[in-house]
Amino acid sequence: MGMADYYEVLKVSSTANEEELRRAYKKLAMRWHPDKHPSGAKGLAEAKFKQICEAYDVLSDAQKRQIYDLYGEDGLKYDVSSPSAAFAATCGGAGGGGKGGSFQKYGNGNGRVVNDDIFDGFFDDIGSDKSGSPLKKGNDESVNRKYSRSATAAKKAEPVENKLVCSLEELYKGSKRKMKIARLVPDSSGKATTVDEVLAIDIRPGWKKGTKITFPEKGNQEPGLLAGDLIFVIDEKPHQTFKRDGNDLLVNLKVSLLEALTGKTVTLTTLDGRNLEIEVSDIVKPGHEVVITGEGMPISKEPKKRGNLRIKFDVKFPSRLSSDQKADLRRVLGRSS
Repeated sequence: MGMADYYEVLKVSSTANEEELRRAYKKLAMRWHPDKHPSGAKGLAEAKFKQICEAYDVLSDAQKRQIYDLYGEDGLKYDVSSPSAAFAATCGGAGGGGKGGSFQKYGNGNGRVVNDDIFDGFFDDIGSDKSGSPLKKGNDESVNRKYSRSATAAKKAEPVENKLVCSLEELYKGSKRKMKIARLVPDSSGKATTVDEVLAIDIRPGWKKGTKITFPEKGNQEPGLLAGDLIFVIDEKPHQTFKRDGNDLLVNLKVSLLEALTGKTVTLTTLDGRNLEIEVSDIVKPGHEVVITGEGMPISKEPKKRGNLRIKFDVKFPSRLSSDQKADLRRVLGRSS
């Protein structure tokens, strides 16, 4: 299938049992059958329907599922002459031939038939034979469907990435953004048209530069392909006071020589608007660092924890001293030997 995982296609876990697979398949098949979509969307519906059929064919067969779980798609050894043949083999030619998507009953050539009542209430609604009459169920009161391991899945268009620039305050407190996007999709004639859409993005506290938010199939679409994904990549706007280092926040402060020797109370306004007072009583040397535990950035995977605030000091020395000032310093500090 190439671009997707069979379990993801059916929206089930890798431990799903037969009944869970069956329910998921029936729900998705009814939703994406091409005859339930207008002509302009039929190509996308066919691609989706084909994916769903293929995924169910593999996962509902114990032997195929075991091979897939162990070796992936490569272990199934596909042999398909054309995408149209694969679709016809997998989904019974649904939506093809210009006949309104007639349905047929047949097995898959190896004695295995997917029938029962998966499509009960489904084909009665949308299925018809070539004369336009509703399809009748067989003697076993079920509609047989053919699936083929030779099916291939439609590929996605290339993903589109956009930068999402956030202030440090947004990444500290969290934020909600609404982004208007314009995406290209083909109309019923295959011509590219622009579709506008508004997406909501929930920026979570602690997200870092490079964090990716993916909107599946919200990118551009090309004829014969599924729509690509739209990806927003977080970028950080420089802050005038703080600099981020992982989960820590860094601040550079300058103090006078007098403050370095006698102490100072530092007041900082935090990213969430609090005034934080830090008492510095030790003698401060150039490069001296004070660490305030838990006053850094939130940790996105552990919301109750935060990094540290690290304050690095630089000592501003006077450009000149008068004779009296030098004498006072010698008296206080003692003459150096």
